[in-house]
Amino acid sequence: MKRVIAAVIVFFAALYCTPVGAKDEASAAVWDSANTAYIEADYATAIKNYEQLLDSGYESARLYFNLGNAYFKKGMNGRAILNYNKALKLAPGNDDIRYNLSIANAYVQDKIEEVPVFFVKRWLIDLGNSLSGNTWAILSLVFFALMLIGVGAYLLLRRMIWQKIGFYGAVIFTLFFIVSVFYASVGRKAQLDPKEAIIMASAAPVKSSPDGGSKDIFVLHEGTKVRVEGSLGDWREIRIADGNKGWVEAASIEMID
Repeated sequence: MKRVIAAVIVFFAALYCTPVGAKDEASAAVWDSANTAYIEADYATAIKNYEQLLDSGYESARLYFNLGNAYFKKGMNGRAILNYNKALKLAPGNDDIRYNLSIANAYVQDKIEEVPVFFVKRWLIDLGNSLSGNTWAILSLVFFALMLIGVGAYLLLRRMIWQKIGFYGAVIFTLFFIVSVFYASVGRKAQLDPKEAIIMASAAPVKSSPDGGSKDIFVLHEGTKVRVEGSLGDWREIRIADGNKGWVEAASIEMID
């Protein structure tokens, strides 16, 4: 048990000491310059510098959030919504991101009603979306360690009360472990194979088939979120929140990855 606990402690220590997202002096200067430009309402420069950080491999919820704010101030609502959604993927519990995204969504021309979802399914979806995939992965390790501790208590301790606590604790943490692994795998799959996208074109005709000469079913506008169901050449099959679907040109959307 001591080895398991030690391994978990080492894991968390490594997590917090790893320089992922840490900025060297040059990147810190770009970050400060971008923030200063934003404060001074020079949104074009702010966007340029934030994008430079992304191109350099730096990624964080705050970076996407600030970039979304700059795009929104610049009047580029589609880009703002795209970056707010990317920020929300990394920090799903952040109320500031959700609030600014709701403001940006209010400017979207398309008002689409979602298909009603059974309340249990909605609750499960909201639970999964309450934390990032990486956080669920960390929780799975914690629950696994606690499960092993419970098993160890049940097998090794002599007193009946501690055996019962160990047994029931192991059962409970096993369930938590299974749930967290499931949500972590869902989050990992979403990272590797993103399905959601934002309409970038001011107006994107949705076709009945992947052919420019096919019939227009409806038209979507900048900022609308869609789900990509398939692809064929330069065309993407998309579905919107009310269940309607069709084909749009790949150039008219950008994935939330």
